Amino acid sequence: MDPQRSPLLEVKGNIELKRPLIKAPSQLPLSGSRLKRRPDQMEDGLEPEKKRTRGLGATTKITTSHPRVPSLTTVPQTQGQTTAQKVSKKTGPRCSTAIATGLKNQKPVPAVPVQKSGTSGVPPMAGGKKPSKRPAWDLKGQLCDLNAELKRCRERTQTLDQENQQLQDQLRDAQQQVKALGTERTTLEGHLAKVQAQAEQGQQELKNLRACVLELEERLSTQEGLVQELQKKQVELQEERRGLMSQLEEKERRLQTSEAALSSSQAEVASLRQETVAQAALLTEREERLHGLEMERRRLHNQLQELKGNIRVFCRVRPVLPGEPTPPPGLLLFPSGPGGPSDPPTRLSLSRSDERRGTLSGAPAPPTRHDFSFDRVFPPGSGQDEVFEEIAMLVQSALDGYPVCIFAYGQTGSGKTFTMEGGPGGDPQLEGLIPRALRHLFSVAQELSGQGWTYSFVASYVEIYNETVRDLLATGTRKGQGGECEIRRAGPGSEELTVTNARYVPVSCEKEVDALLHLARQNRAVARTAQNERSSRSHSVFQLQISGEHSSRGLQCGAPLSLVDLAGSERLDPGLALGPGERERLRETQAINSSLSTLGLVIMALSNKSHVPYRNSKLTYLLQNSLGGSAKMLMFVNISPLEENVSESLNSLRFASKVNQCVIGTAQANRK
Repeated sequence: MDPQRSPLLEVKGNIELKRPLIKAPSQLPLSGSRLKRRPDQMEDGLEPEKKRTRGLGATTKITTSHPRVPSLTTVPQTQGQTTAQKVSKKTGPRCSTAIATGLKNQKPVPAVPVQKSGTSGVPPMAGGKKPSKRPAWDLKGQLCDLNAELKRCRERTQTLDQENQQLQDQLRDAQQQVKALGTERTTLEGHLAKVQAQAEQGQQELKNLRACVLELEERLSTQEGLVQELQKKQVELQEERRGLMSQLEEKERRLQTSEAALSSSQAEVASLRQETVAQAALLTEREERLHGLEMERRRLHNQLQELKGNIRVFCRVRPVLPGEPTPPPGLLLFPSGPGGPSDPPTRLSLSRSDERRGTLSGAPAPPTRHDFSFDRVFPPGSGQDEVFEEIAMLVQSALDGYPVCIFAYGQTGSGKTFTMEGGPGGDPQLEGLIPRALRHLFSVAQELSGQGWTYSFVASYVEIYNETVRDLLATGTRKGQGGECEIRRAGPGSEELTVTNARYVPVSCEKEVDALLHLARQNRAVARTAQNERSSRSHSVFQLQISGEHSSRGLQCGAPLSLVDLAGSERLDPGLALGPGERERLRETQAINSSLSTLGLVIMALSNKSHVPYRNSKLTYLLQNSLGGSAKMLMFVNISPLEENVSESLNSLRFASKVNQCVIGTAQANRK
């Protein structure tokens, strides 16, 4: 211990160290008395000593502030109950009951008597009066009082430690009892669960046995019903057997009657066979007559077509499209035929005004009227079905073995492609001549199959662009490779022409034809011109090779049907397009006009019976078997109703009029 530290400070430090033990509540019953002299009273007694020490100038300062010692409290009488409640919260009702019972059985700890303050070291004053307050200078007396109080506190602490040890022993015993009871409870619960499971299993087995008994009872009742039903059926079968025996006897009697009738029927069959032979001979005679009538029909049909002309020209005027200016009245007139308005129109009048001409008075000259006559004229309101109705008989001539060729001629934007292929969208009313012609041929061939004729059809579709033949049905890597296609003879000494490296596709229905037309429309060469946003810059040639055979008579016939959509026939200047492709458009236009001029020369040469320059153009060379004397030709001249196209329309009408004046010799069928 520090020699400079005063004994009073050491006592105060010991009191502070023991304070938690004093504050802890006692577990034993204590008296309610308190210390007679508290530290604050001792502090008051030291005040004079402080002042005296300061006055003397002592070097050691004495601390006079002491913590108050808390008063000792008495132990509650329900100490055992409180302990039992704390244990019950942790261990359950059964363990808490056991602990409470154990606490009740324990004997209470005897209380330690606590001496009153001032009884040790300081004798009581006479007369039972309390000792007076020690003066501040009596440090030894104050130290004795503090030592007495410290001794009492130590005794009390020892008592509390003993009590605490007893309670811990009791708590340990109670916890062991709780643990044992918990183990016993777990064992009993497991046993109870097993018993309950066995009881449930027994109940389920009992329930199953009851259900089995009910099922067996139902099956028994069902079997009894089946037995009764079988007994009834047995009785019915016996009755049915007796009925069948009687019917068998009746059938035997009828069989004898039928055998007698059969003998008479055999005689009738012999006579019917003789009649069948006579009917077969008559049928053969009728077939011969029908064949003769079919040949006569073909001959008369051909004569009718010849009377109409082997070269016929139809004129078709397209309607005004949305966004185009309305033509002035009187620009195009359609005079009635000889029979009046009921007759189909065959004439067309085109009025043309020339601003450069004028009268002596200065007034503009009246418009010049140009009249044309053709085999048939279709006004703007004519539909596709009406146009095809006029050429249906000509198309049927191809089945009879006559080569047929149909052209669509006119300037760009006059409706040639619409006439031949139809409009977009797949509208049946807008179908062109190609799909309608093939549908008609398929239908007639189906009808002729009843007379013994069988037909096969092979289609090809090419275009002639800048005097180069291209296959419009090419797919994959061959698409657009026109240099590989050449026009050659089918064989040595053969008059039939074929295009090398071109696809020849057998067709038998309309869907196959539509697929070919769609593919060709994608592959055809088109370009923008001053006359049309999407102009066909090539001649497209659709050829259908028809082969017919009558096996029973050994007859064969074959002929091509050519449907040609010619390129635009406009002159060079109006058809040019501005831009970097001007030279290409110029070369296209020159090639188109050259081939159209060659076509006109070939038709004129056929009419004049002179040398025919087929080889001057790829178009005429490919179609030479469809243009000769054994062929039937039809040209559609398509014109625009707009006033701005009057010049081109007039040129087209003049060219068609020259073709209409040509006469070709009598057509001959290709038969073997």
